[in-house]
Amino acid sequence: MTPTGAQKRLVIVGATGMVGSYALRYALDHPAVGGVTAIGRKPAGVTHPKLNEVLHQDFADCSPLAGALSGQDAAIFCLGVYTGSVPDAELRRITVDYTVEFARVLRASSPNATFAFLSGGGADPTGRSRMAFARYKGEAENALAAAGFPRVYMFRPAYIYPVQPRREPNFSYRLLRAIYPAFRVLFPNQVIRADDLARTMVDVAVGGTGEGRTLVLENRDIRHLALSSNERA
Repeated sequence: MTPTGAQKRLVIVGATGMVGSYALRYALDHPAVGGVTAIGRKPAGVTHPKLNEVLHQDFADCSPLAGALSGQDAAIFCLGVYTGSVPDAELRRITVDYTVEFARVLRASSPNATFAFLSGGGADPTGRSRMAFARYKGEAENALAAAGFPRVYMFRPAYIYPVQPRREPNFSYRLLRAIYPAFRVLFPNQVIRADDLARTMVDVAVGGTGEGRTLVLENRDIRHLALSSNERA
């Protein structure tokens, strides 16, 4: 399907993940989106006239994606890995190097594209955090802010509630899922549903927020945007 002049071309990286899969489904139904390019290592299992799926195995080298990334209006980058599931060097490679390499090729192919990055609560651009995850997310944010995109949105969710049942990656996530009903009441700004987060990322990537070139959206901000979207729906 060829987008009309008013519709946007959107790239989603990590469309088989928890957040990326919701972003893909929402983007395909979004009236302002005319075409979606989903990039990942495995098929998303979705068929749609708006969808162009590109399988790519080595995110250390995104040069082969230059053609697919040409003429895009926005990208949503959801590629990531859970802390503790891989060695530290691999965590940094996925969190920082893959993000920077993809951004390099996207910037060269679509210099006017908006970049929406799935960062994380506690991301530390100063590099002083004792948590590797926070340091690496902060490092990736710094690189994206300096990459030259006209608009960059850093999404920093706290606990992302999966919505759909799944096999939790570790004990902490199993515990959080179990106490979520009480947790969301007591600490509403420390949780966000995966589908609400995904929908907000798509809405912001496509429509912007009317604020500066680089914008950090903490969990409280994401919830506010999600609630506003739900009220309009």
